[in-house]
Amino acid sequence: RGNGTIGNIYSMGLALQVWRGALETSSEFYVPRKWDRAQAFSVGYSHDYQQHTAMAQVLPPLVGKSYLNAGRWGCAATNGMSPSQQLPLSPLPALPLSPPTAPITVQFSITNTLKNYFHYSTSVCVPHNSTLLHVMQVARNEKPDFFCFQTKPTNLGPFVTSIQGLAGNDNERTYWQFFSCWSPLNEGGRPGQCGTRGCAWGSPCPSLTHPSAAGVGTYKPKNWEHIQAVFSTY
Repeated sequence: RGNGTIGNIYSMGLALQVWRGALETSSEFYVPRKWDRAQAFSVGYSHDYQQHTAMAQVLPPLVGKSYLNAGRWGCAATNGMSPSQQLPLSPLPALPLSPPTAPITVQFSITNTLKNYFHYSTSVCVPHNSTLLHVMQVARNEKPDFFCFQTKPTNLGPFVTSIQGLAGNDNERTYWQFFSCWSPLNEGGRPGQCGTRGCAWGSPCPSLTHPSAAGVGTYKPKNWEHIQAVFSTY
């Protein structure tokens, strides 16, 4: 992509690891076209990753390591040292209790224009700092005939496979794409900001055999934010 992203933000960690591993095992690295390595690393540095798996994938190349030798980094200094010689862990400071915050209202709609058109919209009240997954669960509990959905677990969190009984299909290249203010949502993006562009949740990376993105378990909508789930093609 023009901004340095390889595939999408979820495949960046693995792609950078392939590059780093190739450099460790060979002096040559082939790319089919001009590639701005610094720009790609900047994407990894600047993104606010939320899932542990995504962090674990992108962190080694950002510190100049791959999975091939990540285990040799950071432990050599303590090899052969007794526990009394090693630096003690500092206790975590006590955090002040946050005052209770008012619940928020989130607008949520689902739209299918590809086949057997339907569109449903609702507003749900959820606690502040709730995830989009919780918003969807509340909508399902309040109106199960319209907002039923299913997810499957992935190493990047829950992935929405179907809404209203309509499931994405790899052969037909369909999936559920999520938007805020009609801008595709990115995992870890700033909630409530319109105009951010990028690879949306659920959008499959063309080089992978199944969708590589998930984010409903981490994205936290703001008050009166409008989240749209749109059945789309890729």
